[in-house]
Amino acid sequence: MVAAINHIEDPKINAILREVSDPEIPVLSIMDMGVVRSVERVGEHELLIKITPTYSGCPAMDTIATDIMLALGGAGFKTKVELVLSPAWTTDWITEYGRKQLQEYGIAPPESESLDKAALIDGKRVVACPQCKSKNTEMVSQFGSTACKALFKCLDCLEPFDYFKCLK
Repeated sequence: MVAAINHIEDPKINAILREVSDPEIPVLSIMDMGVVRSVERVGEHELLIKITPTYSGCPAMDTIATDIMLALGGAGFKTKVELVLSPAWTTDWITEYGRKQLQEYGIAPPESESLDKAALIDGKRVVACPQCKSKNTEMVSQFGSTACKALFKCLDCLEPFDYFKCLK
């Protein structure tokens, strides 16, 4: 498996990319989501940024590309953004900080592949509610606010919440 890119060598570029939010989950940067695959210098002030969507057809990719170009453009870089589909994005690329931010934002972070299947296919109660931490939860729908999430409900605090599906 290809590892996540969590740090870019140039501290200025790294800091700028850490300020670009995922438009669907604004508490996460595109770096914490693992969307940025590489940064290449093609000139002194020219960059090629390669990004991978969280799933093919993700509607946020155009917005992310524009946000990257605007952020780096504001720092004096001419930037081209290229979409890379292989290797496919995996939830393994979400940083630990990103997982914590998802939880605090009210989205249950992805479980392991086997627990994910147990929750989504077998209906087992393994997804913890991000509000009260109870595992007394049930899936309401395979699809939540976006296709990469499922909608769950906590049977203890009665709050609905999204669960970020495990993608491998």
